[in-house]
Amino acid sequence: MVLSDNFKGALLMMASMAAFTFNDAFMKTISSELSLFQILTLRGVLTVGLIALVMFARGVADFSIPAHDKGKVMLRVVAEIGSAYFFLTALFNMPIANVSAILQALPLTVTLAAAFFFAEPVGWRRMMAILVGLAGVMLIIRPGSDGFTIYSIYALIAVGFVTLRDLVTRRLSRETPSMAVSFYSAVGVTLFFAAGLPAQGWAPVSGFAALMIAGAALMIIGGYLCSIMVMRVGEISFVATFRYSSLVWALALGWFVFGDWPKLQTLLGAAIVIGSGIFMLLRERQIGLRHKRVSTEAT
Repeated sequence: MVLSDNFKGALLMMASMAAFTFNDAFMKTISSELSLFQILTLRGVLTVGLIALVMFARGVADFSIPAHDKGKVMLRVVAEIGSAYFFLTALFNMPIANVSAILQALPLTVTLAAAFFFAEPVGWRRMMAILVGLAGVMLIIRPGSDGFTIYSIYALIAVGFVTLRDLVTRRLSRETPSMAVSFYSAVGVTLFFAAGLPAQGWAPVSGFAALMIAGAALMIIGGYLCSIMVMRVGEISFVATFRYSSLVWALALGWFVFGDWPKLQTLLGAAIVIGSGIFMLLRERQIGLRHKRVSTEAT
């Protein structure tokens, strides 16, 4: 059976989302045993080593960053540190599905930020989809309700940092190796949390915790490799819609591992966010096809 490029891309995107969500679950299971800084330091050491091994195994030994991209890479590292701290702090104190539902707003926030900071064109239909999606986020966190906590704000701040990271990534030149960017991001995150580790103290690491940390590191690498491969097959506008499969994994893991199930308002808000994101992606695809057709006719 020959698989189409779109089908391969969809499978890779779903595999990437599954890997990242399992990483979150592994981290959350040991949040009561070890501090955030210790977990991220240990996972970071493993991740840095695994990325280096993957680079050498693939014959990619170039760790250099062009001079004009060094500042952007440093800014990306800062964004990675911020997103790791705020996301995992929220994850350790909220149901995994709730945090995942808030993160589904990323395609909307990236498009909105690109329009605001880089003047990328966004038509009124996509802008309406973004506003509706953001209203869905408000329904998820429900400010003023009994379930609203500071950690809901942390999840929103994490969305802001990931948006910054993605915008900076889009501005990197093609000659900057993707694996090198990932390597330096992992090194930066590891060094930052290792520096802050003495303030939180070191706790003995059980065999179970070590297994969870190793699993998290493997999931991070697997998710990253799949996310690289997915960019090389299929139509991005089609494949990107399958990123929302992460919420399915988060719901399943939240129910079976942690015994959590979101309230109806959270599920409704997540459905609004996902629906808005899919509409925006399909609209972008339609516009892209139209531009392609016009340019073909012009030639």
